Amino acid sequence: MGTLWYGGLIYTLQAEGHMVEAILTENDRIVAMGDVERLQQDFSHMIHHTFHLHGRTLLPGFVDSHIHLIGHGEKLMRLDLSTYTSKAAVLEAIKGYASSLNEGEWLIGEGWNENLWEDAKTIVRNDLDAVVPHHPVLLKRICRHVVVVNSFALKEAAIQDEMDSPQGGVMDKDEHGRLTGVFKEKAQDIMLDAVPKASEKQLKKALRMAIKDAYEKGLTGVHTEDLSYYNGFENTYQLFKEVIEKEEHYFRAHLLVHYSVLEDFKRSGGQFLQGNQWIEFGAMKIFADGSLGGRTALLSHPYADDPTTSGVAIFTQEELNKLVAKAREIRMPVAIHAIGDKAFDMVVQAIEAHPLVGKGKDRIIHAQILRKELIDRVKDLPLILDIQPSFLASDFPWVIDRIGEDQLDDCYAWKTLLSEHITCAGGSDAPIEEISPLLGIHAAVARVSQQTQEVYQPEEALSTYEAVCLYTKGSASAACHEADRGMIKEGFLADFTILDQDIFHCTPHEIRHINVESTVIGGKPVYTKIVEDTSPTQAI
Repeated sequence: MGTLWYGGLIYTLQAEGHMVEAILTENDRIVAMGDVERLQQDFSHMIHHTFHLHGRTLLPGFVDSHIHLIGHGEKLMRLDLSTYTSKAAVLEAIKGYASSLNEGEWLIGEGWNENLWEDAKTIVRNDLDAVVPHHPVLLKRICRHVVVVNSFALKEAAIQDEMDSPQGGVMDKDEHGRLTGVFKEKAQDIMLDAVPKASEKQLKKALRMAIKDAYEKGLTGVHTEDLSYYNGFENTYQLFKEVIEKEEHYFRAHLLVHYSVLEDFKRSGGQFLQGNQWIEFGAMKIFADGSLGGRTALLSHPYADDPTTSGVAIFTQEELNKLVAKAREIRMPVAIHAIGDKAFDMVVQAIEAHPLVGKGKDRIIHAQILRKELIDRVKDLPLILDIQPSFLASDFPWVIDRIGEDQLDDCYAWKTLLSEHITCAGGSDAPIEEISPLLGIHAAVARVSQQTQEVYQPEEALSTYEAVCLYTKGSASAACHEADRGMIKEGFLADFTILDQDIFHCTPHEIRHINVESTVIGGKPVYTKIVEDTSPTQAI
């Protein structure tokens, strides 16, 4: 039983501007494409359904190349602080939220970002104590590389002022040696371990909500890193299988494997790309540094607005090399978080010391702060860069003061990367940024700050075609699916994103206002506003 898709603009992405009139799908694959009349004549025996696009635009399905899917669902379920524009507003919000909790119950908030505030001073323990004294409070900064807690939470975690920061982390203290409640990088684990574990019921709800939201944003799949955060490798893996496969919330999940659960992964018999059409294992995930917002991204120079620090190295060079070597023992690529140029340099050194043998390519995630010599160094390596265009919209203009204007020439330099023929994939890093690929595409093309509405580094703006390819062909390449995903082509999966406008003939400003009309996975709409035709004999 086949379905004929027609009546709109169908862009294949096989080449810029390449279009077809119609597509024929059977089961979960594209079996033919071309003129409507020819397909109807040649495949009349197969066509049992038709899907009229009513002038809309059909693209290969969007895939987010870097996300924390369960974390995104948790954000949808929790107090979201990402839109507040002052410290006072955040504190008022958590005070109000606390009134709905039972006494002593943990209050978890997501997404505070002092760079959006006029009074850009971070929240500290004393601020929280003043408004919520009777609940342990933990607020995750938007980057998720920093948390702040109140005194009640410190007591729950048995944390004392005299304790030292762990390697790869910072427990911030004031001039009197008293903990401020701010924990960065690996120090966060001390507090996060004190928070009661989410139940299986709560986690399933979070995953369902995240997938539903992804459908509405036009996503047919994601590359996600969740396996170490939710009661261990096996429990988290089973959550994905339960929700996606058994409950039939069909979605293509490419699961990165955090280095901390590698031994569990090996004991389970796991291998790179093992899985099925819905769930498969990806590269081994490692963190090399932190975030720019928390000044923990590792730079080769001091921060311009705080010369006392150059960031945080999560691992020494020797430790990072050993982690990459562990991945190579099971012929596995690595996917390493590196925002700062020094961290990027360390990652490249580790990869050069232990080259990949086997399938796939290594991935460097974020790659925001670069130098020309680093770009030159990696352009001939088997590497893919996972970039998040939305970071530009949220980072500028404050990142200029943080890094220093004289250090920004090769930063957020996506046009340069593509011109050097470095493969890039597009993601959101949700729940850090909004999950919508359209917002990412807009950011890559327009390079407009959310705060000032000014354009930054216009010479690095991508064309709309290049930006769309980040979330289609780029994501497919990062997951070793160049041969069956990311384009409209015979034999490829019937995963489509349908938009209400022709994205390739919109102005950069208009892109962010495009609506997703339908999301199709394996030939079946999982989200749609379109009333589809069902008659196999309808005249076309």
